[in-house]
Amino acid sequence: MTAGRYPLAIVGAGALGLHFAARLAKVGRVAVIARSGERAADLRKGVTVGGERFVPEAFGPDDAPGADWLIVLVKTGDTRDAALAARAMAPRGVVSLQNGLVDEVLREACAGVLAGQGITTEGAFRDGSAVQPSGAGDTLLPPGFEPVAELLVAAGLRARVEPDIAAARLAKLLVNVAINPLAAIFRVRNGELLAPPHRALLDALVAEAWPVLRAEGLLLDEAAARARVEAVATATGANRASMLQDVLAGRKTEIDAITGVLLALAVRHGLPAPTHQAVFTLVKRLEG
Repeated sequence: MTAGRYPLAIVGAGALGLHFAARLAKVGRVAVIARSGERAADLRKGVTVGGERFVPEAFGPDDAPGADWLIVLVKTGDTRDAALAARAMAPRGVVSLQNGLVDEVLREACAGVLAGQGITTEGAFRDGSAVQPSGAGDTLLPPGFEPVAELLVAAGLRARVEPDIAAARLAKLLVNVAINPLAAIFRVRNGELLAPPHRALLDALVAEAWPVLRAEGLLLDEAAARARVEAVATATGANRASMLQDVLAGRKTEIDAITGVLLALAVRHGLPAPTHQAVFTLVKRLEG
């Protein structure tokens, strides 16, 4: 394994992190920062990603090398620890592509370093010990992360800098609060939510979320909001949502960082969200 400073590192060795790393490794050096030295050693034995063998240059947090740019792809509950590990790598910038809204946590942990949250609709899931990509998507980055966008594009990923990244994050949150909890509760793939009996609940979640997110700065009107959720559910119809993957694997979900955030915003703006409260409670029961 080659040491030294890397142009780019991925913090997080889950399905999506390994998917990004495998694509990027085809065009340049990329480090993968796993949750522990033991996990890093296991990864260095090789992993199958998209049907191909990938041997990542993997490290634990304690022996992570320097890197110019960091992409954080961990579960939202691990954001602060991941951001602190990223900052210790003396980067030029740290960008999160996680679910939920973690921008404030990231900036606080990475004080003094360019930090921000983008979004991605790339998909990947674990299939046993292998990782399967589950549909190409778009990756939007905050201003200042143009070099990261260039690296992603060179790897064949659709990526660009989005000037109004805050509004884009709210649009991604809209999609997440509608699709993720229902997929987890009913244990169905995304596309199945567009048909009865699930469709009525999907529409109810969008109808409740839209005024809350609009008050927060979402740029989509209500019809465009519905169309956005439908388009994502259609495009990712065969995907297992990340929250569904967590429930099936017996892991803690990101419901607090997705629906929990929406509920907090609803309280802030004095708007009702009873259906979101119901699905939040149900997913919490599935966790417990």
